[in-house]
Amino acid sequence: MGAESLPVGPNSKSASAPAVLGLQVSALIDHVARVDSSLLDRIPGERGGSQLVCLQELNRILREVNAHTLPSPQSLSPITIRTMAGGSVANTIRGLAAGFRLSTGIIGACGDDDQGRLFIHSMSSSGVDLSRLRTKKGHTAQCACLVDADGNRTMRPCLSSAVKLQANEFRREDFKGAKWLVVRYAHQNLEQIKSAIKIAKQEDVSISLDLASFEMVRNHQSELVELLETGNIDLCFANEDEARELIRGDENCDPEVALDFLSCHCKWAVVTLASKGCIARNGKEVVRVGAIGQKNAVDATGAGDLFASGFIYGLVKGLPLEDCCQVGACSGGSVIRALGGEVLPENWQWMYKQLKSKGLLVAENI
Repeated sequence: MGAESLPVGPNSKSASAPAVLGLQVSALIDHVARVDSSLLDRIPGERGGSQLVCLQELNRILREVNAHTLPSPQSLSPITIRTMAGGSVANTIRGLAAGFRLSTGIIGACGDDDQGRLFIHSMSSSGVDLSRLRTKKGHTAQCACLVDADGNRTMRPCLSSAVKLQANEFRREDFKGAKWLVVRYAHQNLEQIKSAIKIAKQEDVSISLDLASFEMVRNHQSELVELLETGNIDLCFANEDEARELIRGDENCDPEVALDFLSCHCKWAVVTLASKGCIARNGKEVVRVGAIGQKNAVDATGAGDLFASGFIYGLVKGLPLEDCCQVGACSGGSVIRALGGEVLPENWQWMYKQLKSKGLLVAENI
C-alpha cells in the first residue's frame, strides 16, 4: 500500500522540529451528538467508555442519532451531529497548537477519502505540522461520540477497515529535535507504540502516555504494566476509572494508590478526577488542583485530552507541578463548554482570562 507525506500546515514552521509530536497510528474522525438515554441503552458496551464496533454497527448508530438528539443547554432546538478531526492524541496536539501556539506535529496515516481530507483540513488549519502524516489508499477511522444529558460521553470507534501506520514505517528523522511524543495506549497498536517509543528515546524525546479507556486497561492490563515497567514513559495520564482498573481495586479505592503506582514508573503521574479536579505527583511532590468551569459543562469529550495539552505546555515552559495542573484545569475546562473535542475560539478566550486571573500566562507566550 503506497503512502505519501503531506505538506506542513499553513501556520506551521518546517524549518525546525515541532516541540511536541503526537502518535496517531490511524487518523480519526469524530461524529459528536447529544443523545437521550434510550439510544445509549441499546448500543453494545458500557456507558462512559470506549468500545470498538464494526462499520455496520457504527453506521446503525449514526442513523439512529437524529431520532434521539437532545437540545443543547444554550438552545431549545436539537443540535445535529458535529463532525471533526478527533482522537485523543489529535485533540491534545491541536489544543497545543491552536490554544497555546506551541509547535506540534502528527505522526500517523489517514485514508484518501472524504474523512481523511476533513482530518487534514481540521488539523492543518489549527497550525499542526502534517509532514509526518502519510496518506494511504483506503478508509479513515471514525468514531461515534454520544453525549448524554449530563455531558458524559460514550465512545464507539470503528477502526477495523481503517488505514494505519505500520511499525516499520517510522523514520528516525520524524522524531529528531522534538521534546515530547504524545501517545495513547491501544493494544491493537502496541507494536507501533513500542517501535515509536524506541526510536523517540534514541532521539532523547520524552514520552507522554494516556491510558485510553477503562475497557482498554481492564482487558490489557498486563501488557500496559509491562510497558510502564520499561521505564520509557516519562508522563502518564489516567482518569479515575482507568486508575481503578490499573490497580484492580474496588469502586471506592483511593486514586492516590494508582498515582503512587504510576509514580514508581514515571517521572510525572496525573490522575484526573472529573468535577473533583486532579492529583499529580513528581517525585515526592504531590498536588491537588480543583476543576474549573464545571458549572458550564456541555460535553466531557476531550476534557482529559485538553487537560493534557495544558499540562504538557506547562512542562515545556518549565512551570512548577501545581501550575502545570492549573493550566491543564483551565484548558480542560475550555473544551467542555461546547460539543466535541475541539475548542471553539470564544472558549480559548475564556481560558486565557482564567489563566491571566491566576497569573499563569504572560502576554508574549500567547
